[in-house]
Amino acid sequence: MNMKTLLILLVLALATIFALVCVLLTRGRAPSACQHQPLGQEDTDDGQSLVFADLSPEEMAQVVRYLRGNLGVQLVDASRAKPSDNCIASVDVQVPNKAEVLRFLDGGGARPPREALAVLYFGNQPDPNVTEYVVGPLPRPVYHRDVTVQKYGGKVPYHRRPVTGKEYVDINSLIQRELRKAPRFLAACCESDGTDLAILTTAPRGFKSGDRATWFVLFHSVAGTGYYLSPVGLEVLVDHGDLHVSRWWLRKVFYNGRYFASTGDLEDAFVANLLDMVRIEKPPAEAVLGSMRPQRPPGSPGPLQYEPQGPRYSIKGNRVTFQGWSIAFGMNPNSGPRLFDIRFHGERIVYELSLQEALALYGSNCPGGMSTRYFDGSFGIGRFAYELVRGLDCPYTATYVDRHYLVESETPKTNQNSLCIFEHDAGLPLRRHFSDSQSFYYGGLRKNTLVIRAVSTLINYDYIWDFMFHSSGAVEVRVHATGYISSSFLHDRGTNYGNKVGPHTLGTMHLHHMHYKVDLDVDGQLNSLETQDMEYELVKAPWSMQNTIERPYLRRERLEREDEAAFPLNTPMPRYLSFASSKPNKWGHPRSYRIQIVSFAGEHLPTSSAMERSISWGRYQLAVTRHKDEEPTSTSVYNQNDPWTPTVVFADFINNETITNEDLVAWISVGFLHIPHAEDIPNTVTVGNGVGFFLRPYNYFDEDPSVDSPDSVYFSSEQDIGACGANPLACLSPTASCAPHLPPFYYGGFLNL
Repeated sequence: MNMKTLLILLVLALATIFALVCVLLTRGRAPSACQHQPLGQEDTDDGQSLVFADLSPEEMAQVVRYLRGNLGVQLVDASRAKPSDNCIASVDVQVPNKAEVLRFLDGGGARPPREALAVLYFGNQPDPNVTEYVVGPLPRPVYHRDVTVQKYGGKVPYHRRPVTGKEYVDINSLIQRELRKAPRFLAACCESDGTDLAILTTAPRGFKSGDRATWFVLFHSVAGTGYYLSPVGLEVLVDHGDLHVSRWWLRKVFYNGRYFASTGDLEDAFVANLLDMVRIEKPPAEAVLGSMRPQRPPGSPGPLQYEPQGPRYSIKGNRVTFQGWSIAFGMNPNSGPRLFDIRFHGERIVYELSLQEALALYGSNCPGGMSTRYFDGSFGIGRFAYELVRGLDCPYTATYVDRHYLVESETPKTNQNSLCIFEHDAGLPLRRHFSDSQSFYYGGLRKNTLVIRAVSTLINYDYIWDFMFHSSGAVEVRVHATGYISSSFLHDRGTNYGNKVGPHTLGTMHLHHMHYKVDLDVDGQLNSLETQDMEYELVKAPWSMQNTIERPYLRRERLEREDEAAFPLNTPMPRYLSFASSKPNKWGHPRSYRIQIVSFAGEHLPTSSAMERSISWGRYQLAVTRHKDEEPTSTSVYNQNDPWTPTVVFADFINNETITNEDLVAWISVGFLHIPHAEDIPNTVTVGNGVGFFLRPYNYFDEDPSVDSPDSVYFSSEQDIGACGANPLACLSPTASCAPHLPPFYYGGFLNL
């Protein structure tokens, strides 16, 4: 062996020894815990956002106490109330009128009195009705005023009230009594005595105003799994319109394509061997269709998002701030998430951004499925936004916020950790460029957004509501649908209405449509609606007159009236549509915000339908109206049970008023058609099932405001790109080499069920 080879081997041996020593010295040394750094953001709100804040449990209790002592009628707790009783149905905050709020926020006016809106069901009266009272001032109320006629033009008929939990309990008891009249049929068809069958409501409840007769669909129920995929073929129609529960009755029975007058008649047909019965064995839990139990043991954990120096957003009360954004957030127990006073770098962009309604409309050849049009607001989009699962519904280290509500009870309830707020790294540049000519450099900015999220479980479906705030000044609103599909018993030509997804299960086609209110205030309250789109013009080439060019050009238009600004669903609309201020930016263009809709909605209910006016907001993908305090919402919880004479008709908002230099509101519909298929088992996935819209600055600024982001990255070929001072990405190794503090996992979402 020559000397050169010996020296090489010696050097390699020394390097190996050095590496082993380094490993031994560092083995077992845990990374230091991440240290939260103060944000240093200036807080200038002074509690003003509390004008929009949801009621606290203490305020709700004070309202209940006041009503019980000052209405002069006997009130029964709604959790126990019969239809013939009086009860407090709900209590929520009464947000003051916009003009009053803006005088306080912007004009130095007095803080508006804090008030509540109380909804009462008066069943123990000669003329049963639903009455709404404004109660105040909080926290110690001394007055109430009836606002029902002012809001709706008259008293709300009693039959329009939403169905309470107690009413469903009494209906279930009636159904169980009726099922006992068909014991041999149930044992043969379903291996059941009826008590272990799940019962699913449909809606609406009849064919004309005053009806309160509901089809209920029966399913096999296996603990720990979704029963929605296991219909047994039996459906019953219950008339529960009478004030006295003892007078409710079963009007019709449906089984496997046939209708019967009663369960007794169904039993007789079975005994006489005149029934085409399909025997359905009750499946074991491990084999039931749609089980979500894991089929494999856990693997290694996936990527974890965390903040090395703590959250870069700040939450104070009902307001969150993040890199120039300021948002007041809340939750309506009926209609769900609502945001107010959305500002960017101190300027209000949106006064109100709120979900209004979620519609699910089904098709089937079974009565329950074919008649179902769920208006989810009447069930409670906000009320049923339960606790979020840390690390799955939202990032593990997100901030979780409790929401409180008082519905169908005199005792406030809390859905703890039911709203989450977090900064999200999309893993995508917001903008970037690599220069490979003239000079060599790279510049870019990560797409980090602030996300406010809630998830509502409306019987079988779970809706993920996202509100996202970008450093470019854009607002993104998005909803994803997941959860279980609803299904019908597969019989006859059922596949005309969906796909077979189980031995006897038809995944029924349906559409999801959601409606939002967007009260934009772009550089002030007074805005106009401007559109831009493209056309081609055929011109001679100036440098070669014998040739022509198809040149695209901009077609600009200002829409003058509401009728022009109502764009029917699934029809072409201008690609650029903006709320424009009369004030220009640096380059002379009106400061504007553009509305960009991302949706693939199904077809709206034909206007010839007797119930179409109750969801007439669905006629339009976008409608712009003048702001009016007497038009605060596009629908009503009372529309579900009387869609034939709706309490609120959105189409009536559009009456061709001028919309030039006015305070304007955009009403946006998004949605999708869902034809369930095998891959919807066990659950519908969020991939491809998300829709929404953007509010994007359009000449509002003089340049992209994200240039001020502290996250910007720039380096050139002449710099030492590994130096922390020249390139923030080079700082990650020392600043992010820490262990995040993960609180112990806890979940209390089952507590209020």
